[in-house]
Amino acid sequence: MTATRPAATSTIEQTLAATVERITSEVVHSFDGAPDARLREVMAALVTHLHAFAVEVALTQGEWEAGIAFLTAAGQKCDDKRQELILLSDALGLSMVVDAVSEHLPAGATESTVLGPFYVPDSPQRAYGDSIAERPSGEPTWVHGVVRDLDGAPIAGAQLDVWQNAADRHYAVQDPDGPQDNLRGRFTTRDDGSYGFVAVRPTDYTIPTDGPVGDMLQATARHAWRPAHLHLIVRAPGYRSLTTHVFDSESEHLASDAVFAVKPSLVRTFVPRDASDPDRPAGIDGPWTSVENDLVLAPEGA
Repeated sequence: MTATRPAATSTIEQTLAATVERITSEVVHSFDGAPDARLREVMAALVTHLHAFAVEVALTQGEWEAGIAFLTAAGQKCDDKRQELILLSDALGLSMVVDAVSEHLPAGATESTVLGPFYVPDSPQRAYGDSIAERPSGEPTWVHGVVRDLDGAPIAGAQLDVWQNAADRHYAVQDPDGPQDNLRGRFTTRDDGSYGFVAVRPTDYTIPTDGPVGDMLQATARHAWRPAHLHLIVRAPGYRSLTTHVFDSESEHLASDAVFAVKPSLVRTFVPRDASDPDRPAGIDGPWTSVENDLVLAPEGA
């Protein structure tokens, strides 16, 4: 007895494969006239992988519509204080894959990590030793270190753009009723490459869950916690800009960061201090902590 069902199924599969191949080929070749070769390459690869994904999971019309609605909602959630699409990229690990692919830093250079969705440019310029806390926001922390090149020479005039969350686990841009420059600032290294400022000890916090990304985490039974950290962007003429974090070694979420951004080399020890400590920075009255964080920049083109 001859089985006909597998043959019919095979014919359907062959027809589907031929149809998808034709559609994919037509779309890829539609970019042939793009004057930018890199744009042609990226768009062709994007289309190829998107089409292959749809075939691999047998994407239904209803699932496609749900995906479009999800991306639409993510875009609608974005404004000048929140970037839901960066948050989505972070939560899917794409941001860290891009970091791994694009940030080929020489040995000895400080490692990079994600930017995050709450970076705001043009933070206020502050002087060495200033506090970035414009209202009580947590336990004071003295953050200090030296910015150097790969040979160990100090880099004077480097700019550190720093921002962090408060003890309530929110960034300034998440608190419309608070000072918008709270826990943000830019600092310039001194002639010996040193920098220092008063921050607050960061706390573990959850990424925003009131939007599409939060819905995705809930639907997939994932947590939203990030380990305690400070954000830094370091810039200096002649050197590659560095976007990085300072992670607190005592955080309980170092091994399960919701955005997969922890690198062991970026974990630091926050040292407890008391008011009688002779190294206590000006303006700190009670208990405080300190963290030393030296930074090494790679030259442009490295």
